[in-house]
This record gives sequence, structure tokens and C-alpha cells, in this order.
Amino acid sequence: MKTVYKIGRWVLVGLVIGVVAIYLWLFRDLPAPDDLRAYTSAPSSKIYDRYGRLLFEMPPPYTGSHTPVILADIPDAMRWATIATEDATFYDNPGMDARAILRSIWINIQGGEVLAGGSTITQQLARNVLLDPEERAERTLRRKLREMVLAVHITRAYTKDEILLLYLNEIYYGNLAYGVEAAAQAYYNKHIHELDLAECAMLAGLPQLPAIYNPLENLDAAQKRQAVVLDLMTKQGYITPEDAQLAKVEKLSFAATPFPIHAPHFVMYVRGFLERMLGLERLMAGGLNIYTTLDLDLNETARDIMRQNLARLEVCNYETQCPPGGHNVRNAAILALDPRTGEVLAMVGSPDYFATDNDGAVNGTVALRQPGSSIKPLVYVAAFEAGLTPATMLVDERTAFVTREGVPYVPLNYDLQFRGPVQLREALASSYNVIAVKVLDTIGVEALPKMARRLGMTTFDDPDRIGLAIALGGGEVQLLELTAAYAAFANQGRRVSPVVVQRVETTEGIVLWSAEPGIGTAVLDARVAYLITDILSDDLARIPTFGEGSVLNLRDRPAAVKTGTTTDFRDNWTVGYTPALVVGVWVGNADNEAMHNVSGITGAGPIWHDVMEAALKGTPVEPFSRPEGLIEVEVCASSGLLPGPDCQHTVTELFIAGTEPTSYELRATNPESRTQNLQTSAPLLPTSSAPRLRLTRPDEGALFRIDPALSRSVQKIEVMAEGEAVTQVSLLIDKGILAWCPSLPCSSLWQLKPGTHSFSAMGIDTHGMEVKSNSVTIAVQE
Repeated sequence: MKTVYKIGRWVLVGLVIGVVAIYLWLFRDLPAPDDLRAYTSAPSSKIYDRYGRLLFEMPPPYTGSHTPVILADIPDAMRWATIATEDATFYDNPGMDARAILRSIWINIQGGEVLAGGSTITQQLARNVLLDPEERAERTLRRKLREMVLAVHITRAYTKDEILLLYLNEIYYGNLAYGVEAAAQAYYNKHIHELDLAECAMLAGLPQLPAIYNPLENLDAAQKRQAVVLDLMTKQGYITPEDAQLAKVEKLSFAATPFPIHAPHFVMYVRGFLERMLGLERLMAGGLNIYTTLDLDLNETARDIMRQNLARLEVCNYETQCPPGGHNVRNAAILALDPRTGEVLAMVGSPDYFATDNDGAVNGTVALRQPGSSIKPLVYVAAFEAGLTPATMLVDERTAFVTREGVPYVPLNYDLQFRGPVQLREALASSYNVIAVKVLDTIGVEALPKMARRLGMTTFDDPDRIGLAIALGGGEVQLLELTAAYAAFANQGRRVSPVVVQRVETTEGIVLWSAEPGIGTAVLDARVAYLITDILSDDLARIPTFGEGSVLNLRDRPAAVKTGTTTDFRDNWTVGYTPALVVGVWVGNADNEAMHNVSGITGAGPIWHDVMEAALKGTPVEPFSRPEGLIEVEVCASSGLLPGPDCQHTVTELFIAGTEPTSYELRATNPESRTQNLQTSAPLLPTSSAPRLRLTRPDEGALFRIDPALSRSVQKIEVMAEGEAVTQVSLLIDKGILAWCPSLPCSSLWQLKPGTHSFSAMGIDTHGMEVKSNSVTIAVQE
């Protein structure tokens, strides 16, 4: 009996000790909810440029951009959006979610660290206001349980509306904004009571990951998050599906409120970057000295050059023919980096960060835009890896490519002209669209997104958007990533990752974080990278499109450069480099409105030229370093083959050793011989030659529908054959004769009839031999 008594006594003592230990573990130093409206200002952090010049002093939490408002000033849409997104049972729960407690315990048992979210609004308020920064940054079961206890106490001490108001006034929304009023000012330059449903839904989606969902830097991610918020509001019954859809398609305008800052787009990008690297809690704790890579002088020079050139486009007095109403161009972005280190030297996201009527706060260097022809070097570098050479000859002619949807894709050149047989050097330098698509079709569409990923680009992974059109910029890219991809060409094929922060120190000089090297391993053969550089710096090869002595030439040094313009003039680009500097420029409108007749050579090109000249002024001239393993071979200019006795003009071309041609240019004695000779010019992949007779209309795989409202007699399509040195041409349909012409071109109209139909052409060449064209198949439906 005594033994049982002793055991029971020790068990009781153990329980008491355990309870005390748990109590101390959980409740020691637990702040009182009475202090909910009090906070301690943290020391500010300072952001410097590469030479130690202050760019911005980040205010401590709740100072500067923090203006509490009363609940009546906050729109119902903001309250509903917040509750639907953060805590659907807010008005019913006791301040915590029992399921979240069990999940946290289970995760803690499994991994020793609380990785899951699920905190209620009250818990988030307790964590962000009552816990100190060190504990706030912890991801432990103890912190989770302590904030739950505090949440229960807060729920007992305050009404739900008071808690919601405190939350909305204190939570961090990114962009240095604490509370909804500061967020409304920071993103829209409006008061919170002026916001509509779409604007409120976007703000409500920010607190979980403000650095990721910041619409000024990643509008696409912000819009997807906004859609999630609207769907949750619909699910909870706060709005109708129709309300949600209208809000999703509403066009939002962004602005920023002026405050003392240099290089604001760069500073905000750095702040978001550090939020991801260090965590929001540590950043909010303050007391940091952040040393960046920016050259403030170059950044401000680039900004001034941008403004001057946009003003030039606005007044239109530099040209004889100005589009009616002007060029309609308001925005631009500039990114400059050192290809030897990856360090970003300049980042100008718009001409004026604080422009309230121009989406000035949107950072154009990280916005997703279509690159136009500036993506073509990635197509050609993949092609050179696959065995094509700068001397490979393809035919620039009207060509219909059948897509996976079965619809013909017919690319056109910028000037709507075709040039016949051209070599790839001229095709890339002069930016011929048809040849670029032919090259991608030859090596496979997937070659471009694979190359983009190798070079550090992350926006070519949508399988629904991958087709031959991406050779002409049909996808979307960031100027930052595209400029870094070009840097790999300047750096002998080594991948270049942009670096914006050198190191982060505490006020005591302790280094908390330092940058990894921006230069990675080689992702391209240095010889292949040099071929791209050699072509993009070849002023002679780009004369057919850009003329001699264009703005793509620098005054005293070689530079490799490529422009890009989308077909609807919504975007134009110029990206180029020397061994010491890479500069990328985008020109357009932040709201995606089309410009009027502004191309890469007239819009982005002059900005690129002036920034390069300003940045490199007074620096030594550096030639591009040519790697070993390249040879120069004299080839026939008309074919890219070794010069035969009939070759009238030769050029010296650069080849990777082993890829040079081995066949000679010969006079064609029959329609097949020239093609046969040209096919030996590339060791791994055949080149093409121009057929003497080709059917250019209709397009292969085209689908036509007969309109029952119109007379059948007027529903006709054109059938056309083109070529050279062919006479007595017959246009054929389903093996019957449609029309006859004495010479080329030969065309006729054919009345639509339901069914599948095959067209071709036949003629006689100068040697009296019969020649046939390609065959084209179309479908006609009722």
C-alpha cells in the first residue's frame, strides 16, 4: 500500500512539474492583449548603391505609410474579400481554428517545424502586433500555440469588428504599406473608401505573399491571386458570379504616392527580393544596411535618356510623316547589367515612378511582354547547336505551316517582301520572319523553350502557347530575363543570373546574407555563342533591313544587338551588348495599348544606343574574344557552298570546325540538281532551295466554310502559282485543270464546293522539261 502511495505521489509531482513546464514553455513572456494597440518602432534599414550612396531609408513598421481609418471608411468589398480569403469563419470562431491546431501538431511531429499556414485573422493580428520580430520569424509549434492563446484572449477582450478593424489597419500589404489606407494610396493613389470590388479583391490577396503578388512587379501573378479572392467571395456568398467576372476583367490603373527615394523601381525590386531571401519578419525588424549592385549615376542617366527619347516620339518632329494623333507611346523600361558578374547596374521601370496617369509604378523590366524578333537569337543558337551554320541557305518565300490545330500559319516579313534564297547570317541580322519560322520548324518547336530555360528564362513553359509563332515572339518574357539571356552570348556561353544585392549587414557590421556568384557554368558551346555575337555585330549583314550606319552601331566599338517589334506595335525592344555591358530596352504602353508605327529601330533602338554610349564613354574598347575551334572558309554567296567555276560572288564565312561545306556550287542542269547540291552544305541538317514552281495559294490545311446567307457564285478563293523560268502553267484541282497561263505568276478563282480538295500546278521549264509544284490540300464545309 505504501508503495502504491509513493508511486501516486511521484506521478502527481510529475504532473505538476509537467504542467508548470508547459505553462512556462507556452506562457512565459507572453504579451498581454491590453498592449494590442501599442508597438515598438524598429530601427530603419538603409539601401545603398554600389558606391555607398543612399537610395532609400526604409521606414520601420507602422511609420511613414501607415494611416489608420475607422471601419465605416472601409468598403464592404474589402471586408468581405479579407474574410473570405483569410478566415471564412471569422465571425463564428473563438479566435483560432481547431483543425489548424491539429494540422500544426501533426506537421510538427512529422518534421519538427510548422510549415503549414491556416492562421485565423485574429492569430495573424496577435503574431504581427504582439510577438517580437524574433519569435514572429520562428516556424515552431510553440509559436503557433502561443499565438492561438493570444488569439483567444483577444477575442474575449475585443469585439469581432474591432479585431477586423485592427487587422485591416495593421497588416502589411507590400510596397511599404501597412494597413488598407496606406495600401490604397501606395497602389492606386486613392483613399480606401474610393476602391471598388476589383481593387479591393487585389489588395485582399496581398498579405499572404506581398512580394510575390505585388501587381507593380508581377501583374500576372497578382491577377491570378485576385481571381482566387473573387472566387472565394463567390463561394462564401458575398458576391454573385457575374460580379466576380466583371471584376476579373476590369482594367486597373496603378499609381504611387511620392516619397524621398532614388531609383524607386530598383529599390522596390530589391525590397521584394530581400523579403523572399530573409523573410518578411526579419526585414520588418529593421536595422539592416543593404549594399546593392546599382550604379546610381548610370541609372539616372538612363532615366533621362528614356524621357528625352519618349518626348521625341511624342512631338513627332523628327520625321516627315508622323501618324495622325502622334505615336501614342508613354512607357519604356531599361535594364543594364555586367555580363562578367551578372550585377544589375541600372533598372528603370518607367519614365516616372510616381506618374499617377501612366501606371508609372509598374516595373517594366519585370513585366511580361511579347518580345517580337528579339527572341530570334535563341532560335538560331539552338539551330547552330543542331548543325545549321551561318552559311546555311533557306528560301524566304510565302510558306504555310500546318499547326497542331490543323490551321495554316503563314508568317510574313516585317516589310511584307520575300527575298528568295538567303543565308542564315543575313536572315538573323536582317530579322527575316519566314526564315526564323522555317529554322524553328526544322529543329522542332520545343528547341526554343528548352534553350530559353537553359539561359535562365522562366516564362516559356505554357504548353498551350508553344507553337511556331514563338519564333517571332509569340510568348511573353521579362526584360530582366531576356537581357540576362543575351549576357550568356557575351560571356562565352556561361549562364548569367541577375544579381541586385551584394550583401546585407546589421548595424553592427555582421553579414547576414551575401550574394552567390551571378555567373554559372557553361550552358552553350563558346563557339556557338560567338557565332551569334558575330552575326549580331555584323553591320553589313543587317543592311537589307536596317540600312548602313543605323542606331544599332556604336561610335567607337563593336556591339552585338537585336531589335524586336510585335505586329500590332504593342511592344518594341532592343537588346545588345559589348564584352563589358548588356543593355535591354522595352518601349510600349503599360496598359498594353498599341503604339502607332513605332518599331524597335525607332523606339527602343535610339534609347539603347544612347545608354550604351553614355555608359561606355571613356572606357577601353574591347573586342569580342573569339574562342578556338572556329575557322574561316570562302563560300559562294548564292548558296553557301564552296565556290565552283560558275560562282559569281564569294564571301568569307565563319564555321565551327567540322561543319564547313564540302560540296561545290555547280550550274543547275535540271530542276533537281541544285537542290541536291545544296543539301550537302550542312553536315547534320539539309538546307533548302527555291523550287522553280510553287503553289502559294491557298494555304496548306486551310478550312473554308460556305456561308448560307450568300450566293454560292460569289464564294470563291484564289489559287495561285509562282516561280521562275516556267511557262505553259496549268493550275490543277483534284487532278482536273482549273486554269492555264502562258507564264508566271498564274492565278484563278475557284468556287467553293463541300469536301476535301487537292490543288497543284504543272508547267514547262526553259529546258523543255515538265515541272510540278507542291500539292496543297484544303477542306470546305457547308
